[in-house]
Amino acid sequence: MHRQVCFSLLSAAFLSLPAFSQSAIRYDATAHVWQMSAGEMTYAVGVNDQHALQTIYWGPRLDPKAALPAPKSLPETASFDPPIATTPLEYAGWGGGLPTQPALKISFPDGNRSLILDYLDTKQTSGPDGEQLEITLRDRLAEVYVHLFYKVYPQGILARWSQIENRTKATITVEQAASATLNLPPSSHYEMKSLHGRWGAEWQVQTEPVQQGHTVLESRRGSTSHQTNPWFAIGRTGETTEADGPVWFGELGWSGSWQIDVEQTESHRVKITGGYNPFDFAYPLAQGQSLTTPIFYTGYTSKGNGEASRILHKFQREQILPGFPRPKLRPIIYNSWEATEFNVNEAGQLALAEKAASIGVERMVIDDGWFGQRATDHAGLGDWYVNQTKFPHGLKPVIDRVHQLGMDFGIWVEPEAVNPDSDLYRKHPDWAMNFPGRPRTEARTQLMLNLAREDVKQYVLGFLDKLVTENDIAFLKWDYNRNWSEPGWDAMPLAEQKEIYVRYTDNLYWVLTELRKKHPKLEIESCSGGGGRVDLGILKLTEEVWPSDNTDALDRLDIQNGFSQAYTPGVMVAWVTDVPNYLDKRVIPLQFRFLVAMGGALGIGSDVTKWTAEETALATRLVAFYKTIRPTVQEGSLYRLIAPEGSEQSAVEYVAKDGHQAILFAYLHSQHYGQPFQTLHAQGLDPAAMYQIKPLDPAKAPTLPAQMTGSELMGVGLQLRLGGDYDSTAVVLEKTSAK
Repeated sequence: MHRQVCFSLLSAAFLSLPAFSQSAIRYDATAHVWQMSAGEMTYAVGVNDQHALQTIYWGPRLDPKAALPAPKSLPETASFDPPIATTPLEYAGWGGGLPTQPALKISFPDGNRSLILDYLDTKQTSGPDGEQLEITLRDRLAEVYVHLFYKVYPQGILARWSQIENRTKATITVEQAASATLNLPPSSHYEMKSLHGRWGAEWQVQTEPVQQGHTVLESRRGSTSHQTNPWFAIGRTGETTEADGPVWFGELGWSGSWQIDVEQTESHRVKITGGYNPFDFAYPLAQGQSLTTPIFYTGYTSKGNGEASRILHKFQREQILPGFPRPKLRPIIYNSWEATEFNVNEAGQLALAEKAASIGVERMVIDDGWFGQRATDHAGLGDWYVNQTKFPHGLKPVIDRVHQLGMDFGIWVEPEAVNPDSDLYRKHPDWAMNFPGRPRTEARTQLMLNLAREDVKQYVLGFLDKLVTENDIAFLKWDYNRNWSEPGWDAMPLAEQKEIYVRYTDNLYWVLTELRKKHPKLEIESCSGGGGRVDLGILKLTEEVWPSDNTDALDRLDIQNGFSQAYTPGVMVAWVTDVPNYLDKRVIPLQFRFLVAMGGALGIGSDVTKWTAEETALATRLVAFYKTIRPTVQEGSLYRLIAPEGSEQSAVEYVAKDGHQAILFAYLHSQHYGQPFQTLHAQGLDPAAMYQIKPLDPAKAPTLPAQMTGSELMGVGLQLRLGGDYDSTAVVLEKTSAK
């Protein structure tokens, strides 16, 4: 009976849909297929003969009139692999004998855990930022509905997410919920890039073949994590390069525990399932309640890994970041941490501010140590009042002087943690995340506040609002210095305690949203001991991120190369710090350190009061130089000309949004056997245009002419004279006219 009803609804929905011939989302009534086209990609789904939603196509953009085959469930290969295993289902529940990774797993109160999702209906809407399709599935017997959302963006991104809705009369428990499942064309020759690492060594690019079985990218840490980032790019082995070949890519917008499962079945079908991490996960839904998953952003290009990155960069700037489609350029900051650590006081911070302003810095940031009884990391965290010993007149005299110097003012906070040695913990020990009666694990001598709690959520918003209201603060460096442990929530009924994984992150987003509403000019940086919380969820609410606590310039070349695979360089804060570097003990020339930091949002963390006159003069010149290229770096298209992985040489190029300027950075770690630096072939230029060549260091570009055409710059290339250890330079290309 249900199948007859479902088929009738299906037929009615098909007949009632308009023909969207000029739309980014087009319905083919003959094949029962929806085509979604974004940029150079087309994605297609359809309803097959078993009333299941099936992936039909994901690849190069198709003509709107292109005919796709009607969806049809595939035959079993044996009794061990029924059609539900061999058919590329768009969003499968765990039921009907499904042996592969499900998108959704639910437990019913009677012990049933089977879920078979059939097509129900469709709704299409259009808005100024793109078109959206909602496809609703329903369990074959129970009143459980799954709404699948598809949003098409002109930059070449398809956003996917789901909403699970309970209309039964009982409470059901969601044990696993994906945002989406993605199915690739069948092949046994895929390779995947992903980003891995640890504290101080984030953003390491890993490339590996996609083999039978499961490759799991995940965080169980309560946040995005240093270990793995929720991004992937899959190409064809031996075919996909930085500049050419097919790439299927995606990243998850979620700042809590997450999982992306990449599975190759025995029939060489590759499916990617991403969403909440099912580890320790349970989310009860009473009648009428629903759960909405994070957004999974996906894309395709035939132009290699570099173009995949550029598509993501453009999309992030124009659709994700605060202030989109034209986010503000990031100011040049000075941060006091590496100069003073916890030893901050009014006189010392003013001395740093005076020197920073003299070299062209635009924002002064006081880091950890300004509040409570904060002399080390052992005490004071959670007590967000100004330390009267260090700042006897409060922050106002410092802020006023910073403004007089032509800079705005920022300050460090860590709102989600508490030291046991603090007034806050002594007053509210129950606010710390814990399992009652069990040890509370400290990290950096601190505990996690349970932001899933309503009272903690209100407290965090309250003290941040008070801090920003009472002081003229333009910027918060929001830090988060440990992973979760003991994620208990005994204030909630037992069945609801594991909701902490969702509610904590939802409340984090709520606090950031409300704070920004109250202070619309406030800007925020997401920092988690470096790159531990960087994703497209947090980037909707923060202007910039801190990619790593490792500020060694040589290590940063690798770190920034990996970061740029998934995220736009304009949000990547990069500091120039003192040598020997605290982590590697390496001594690198000041210009090399500056030119590496110019690859993103330039910052300075050195003790500038100790710089020599020569260092100050060089820094002043390089800061002024960065200001002339900042829009190109932060808003332009990035080309990775020489990757630093396994190479003594590295080079990147940025081309301005309007094409009027390009900037090439070249870095030499060490020279061997007197070999010259390799010829650099520019990319992304107008072949017919003439470009004026402006080297930062003319002595390092003695053979370059004053002008070259775009075709010459890309074909013949540029030869630079770099030698020795830690040599570096930059060349600006200014478009003058068409040839």
